Parts: sequence; C-alpha cells; structure tokens
Amino acid sequence: MSIQVFGLPVSRGVAIGRAVLVASSRVDVAHYFIEPHQAEREVDRLRCARDEVAAELMALKQDVPEEAHAELVALLDVHLMMLHDEMLIEAVKQWVVERHYNAEWAITAQLEVVARQFDEMEDEYLRERKADLEQVVERMLRALSNDVGVMGAAHASLQAASREDPLVLIASDIAPADMMHFKRSVFTGFVTDVGGRTSHTAIVARSMDIPAVVGTREASRLVRQDDWVVIDGDAGVLIVNPPPIVLEEYRFRQRQSELERARLHRLRHAPCVTLDGQHIDLLANIELPSDAQVALEAGAVGVGLFRSEFMFMNRGGRLPDEEEQFRGYRTAVQALNGLPVTIRTIDVGADKPLDRMSTHELRHEHTLNPALGLRAIRWSLSEPEMFGEQLRAILRASTHGKVRLLIPMVAHLREILQVRQALEQACRELDEAGHAYAQVELGAMIEVPAAALMLPLFLRHFDFVSIGTNDLIQYTLAIDRADEAVAHLYDAWHPAVLQLVAQTIAQANAAGKPVSVCGEMAGDPAFTELLLAMGLRSFSMHPAQISSIKQRILRTDARQLAGLVEHVLASDEPQDACVAWLSRARRLTH
Repeated sequence: MSIQVFGLPVSRGVAIGRAVLVASSRVDVAHYFIEPHQAEREVDRLRCARDEVAAELMALKQDVPEEAHAELVALLDVHLMMLHDEMLIEAVKQWVVERHYNAEWAITAQLEVVARQFDEMEDEYLRERKADLEQVVERMLRALSNDVGVMGAAHASLQAASREDPLVLIASDIAPADMMHFKRSVFTGFVTDVGGRTSHTAIVARSMDIPAVVGTREASRLVRQDDWVVIDGDAGVLIVNPPPIVLEEYRFRQRQSELERARLHRLRHAPCVTLDGQHIDLLANIELPSDAQVALEAGAVGVGLFRSEFMFMNRGGRLPDEEEQFRGYRTAVQALNGLPVTIRTIDVGADKPLDRMSTHELRHEHTLNPALGLRAIRWSLSEPEMFGEQLRAILRASTHGKVRLLIPMVAHLREILQVRQALEQACRELDEAGHAYAQVELGAMIEVPAAALMLPLFLRHFDFVSIGTNDLIQYTLAIDRADEAVAHLYDAWHPAVLQLVAQTIAQANAAGKPVSVCGEMAGDPAFTELLLAMGLRSFSMHPAQISSIKQRILRTDARQLAGLVEHVLASDEPQDACVAWLSRARRLTH
C-alpha cells in the first residue's frame, strides 16, 4: 500500500531508493558503514556482547533469592532464550555481512523488523514479549558501547557503486555529528521525524546537495526497512511504496533536475557580475578542511564560514589539540591558494553538542533551554585553555594564506574585550614558543538582536561583520529552529528580521566595514535581489548553492532595484510585496 508522509522541505530535488532505517533507542547508537573486510570483526563484537550479557543474566539468575516470585526467574530465562535465538543472531549477522552495517546498527535494524512482527501478533501475551526483546537488545548495546569497534570514518570509503539500489535514510533524528558520518556516503536523500528548516541537520543536507524532508513526525514508524520510497524535497513529501505511474513521474523529474544541475555547473567559474557591472563575492560555508577543495571546484572566491566545531565532533571524547587543529586549518588555507578563509571559533551548544564522553562535557545539557544557555563564544570563554589552543592554531595557520577570525554569538561589550584579551594572550604565547603568525582580521557574527542593535559599538572593535540569519531569525522570533512543533512560525520574511538585516548591512557599508550574510538566507534565490538591493555584495553559502545564486545575480541589474527595500519593508506581507515588485520590474524591462 502506498502512503504519503508530509514534512518540511529543506533541500530541493528528488531522491528515489530503498529505505534504510536508523532505529531510535534508549541507548545512544552509532550508525556507520564498515568495509567488507571488517565484517568478521563486527560479528565477533556481537558474539562477545552476547556472551557478556548471557553471563550477566546467568549471574542475576543465580542471585535471585529463594523467596522471590517465580516469574522473575522465568523472565530471565526468556531473556536468555532470546539472546541465544540463532534466527535472531543470524539475521543480525546478515545486516553486517550483506549491508555492511556496524554491529550496533545491525542489532537495532533487526530489532525494528522483529518488533513489527510482535506488533502484528493477535495474542496479547506474545505482543507484550516485544518489551523483553527490547530489553535484551538494550543490554547488548550497552555491552557493545564498552568496545569502540570500528571507527565511523571507515564507512566513508564505501562507494555507492557497490550496491544495486540507491539508498535513502529514514530516522527519528540525526545529530549534526552523525550527519558528518553520512556526508559523501551512499545515501541519496534522507527524512527525519523531527527538525525545522534551519535545524543543523537540514543545513548539512543542503551542503550535501541531496533532497531532504524533516519534521515528518511519523516517518520512521511508518516506513519499513527496504521499502521503496520517493523523497520530494521541493514539496516536503515522502511517498512510501509509490505506484508505478507515480514512480515514473518522479524519475522523469529526477532526470530533469540532473540536466538543470549540469547546466548550472557550467557557470561555476564565470565571474559573478551583475548586468550593470557590479562584482559580487560568492563565498562558501564549509565544515571540514577537506571541504575547501569542494568550495573551489564550486566556484567560490573564498570561504566565508569555516564551522570549526565539526573538527571537534565524533571523536569518542578526544578533542583535537593545538597541533591537530593547526594542521586542519592549514590544509584549508593552503587549498584556497591565497583566497580568504574565515574561520569561526567553535560554536557548540543547542543542536550541536560535543561528544558526551568529552572531558569538556557541556554543562548546557542540564539546562532547560540549551539555545539560551552556555554556547558559542560563551562556552569558549568559559574554557580558556581550549579557546587558547584554538586561537593559537588559527593564528599559526594565518602564515599560509589569508585568514580571518570570526566570533559567534557576541552580545556584550565585555565579551568583545575578553576575546581581544584572549587573542593578545595567544600572540604572546606564540612569540614565547617561537611560532610564526600573521595579523588576522577579527569579525563578529551578528546573530543576536542585541548585536544588531549595538552595531555602531561593534564596528569600533571589529574589522568586519557577518550576519548569521539562521540564529538571528531564531532569537528575534523566539523560535527554536530545531523544534518541528513551532517550525511553521520560523519566518525569514518576518518584517522584524528584514529590518535588522537591512539595518546591519546599511550601517556596516556606511562605516566602510565589510559585511556578508553567511546564513541560509544567502543561499536562497528568493532573497537574492532583496539582499542586493539592501547593499550586500558578499554572500556566503554551501558550495552546492553557489551556481544557482550566481545565475540569479548574472541576470540582475542592481541599478533597477532602487526602491525595492523601502517597498518591502513598508509592507505587511514582505514576501508577496517582493515577488510582485520584481515581477513588475521585469515586465517593464522587457
């Protein structure tokens, strides 16, 4: 039976393939692919975990007091029986050997399959045995967690060509760190139950340039392993087991989309100049040093945002030291061949926590609202040793190219002064150690309304500013952008948001300080003309979005945009007003 599941469209395009479910668990489960030759080791891990849990259950059974209820012993016997069920073990091995899942993923995938079988049983007693199976699996997962197994990076080398069918990922949620595991992997698209248009999961999906739908609420429950599914990233729809005629229609759309991408690809190295001769800088947002080469190939003229926090994630509790960070930053800087690289200091918190095993475990996880807690520059200043290491590594990398330093979520003058003191201290320590470094420009992220309102003060202390529209919208409208329950209220076209963006661009231009937009608004073609009209001449976006924005700019005469900003800001419905104004302007031109 074919069904449709509706969510939020966050990354355009069509993906068709077999569903791969990442089952949720009360125990954190690592999901990654292994290489074929590592299957035997993963199977051994499963056997060891099973033996460990069996020994634990046997010990519990022996310790049961004589006066205890007989059902307690019977329950332990049921768990032992399930644990040694060869059909269950063989099925789990099949996930490892044939699909190359790691041990934890394999056992949760099989749990998903068997749990559905229990749900369909008519006998109430048998249906209730699903809870016993879940408890057994949870014990095995805890046993496996004591053995790090094969590192997640190993799966990245697995090529999609080794599989007969394309795969799409279906999950309750995917943490940003897990998304980095899946980057450039076999998946052609993904769907999650939770998330908003600018949750970090959605942002990474756009950076991967694959179709994605989030906030579906029920997808991971309704879809079964290996179901054929279609992801419509334009409409925000997941179609499960589509009829042949629907499948053929989407395959046609998929081919059309591929042709359009090929056409846009030819624009990647063309100069980005408006029809009236104004040069526009299109920069790239990157997550890892290796992404710098991708940015160059996409036609970026620099990196406007290097999200350094991704170098700190998925490391099993071991954070990169100064030397490792230096090598990573140097790799990115050298890859750009003299083009500017803007490195943002670590921005953890809210939807981007560090590994819980980290010695720098975030205290924000114990707060009621992480988005308003100890995150970004607040966290860095609370961890001066870590912050100092990062500053020294960035400064050392500056001798290999043009580096700019960007500070996230600044809101207070005292934070500015503390950052400058930390930077001066880092310079002194490098001098004492005999390490070379160059002067770097210091910039601030404008992503808190207070920063936008205090911009004249900020411009006295910073060399440039970058508008992070994702958080600026979130904090201006008091909307958690990762919460699908309020995602419909997240509105980049809200008059208050547009006023703050326009004001920031105008004040920075008047002060002669460079200003860019590095949030999702920069990569959305619907905002291109409006941002140009506001005076923006530097856009930073995911590499996959550069060609489509460049095409829009190449077709625009910036001189004809006079009056657009005033018209839009005066309207109660800014988006409708912008579309109508541009449509009228095009008719007059032609």
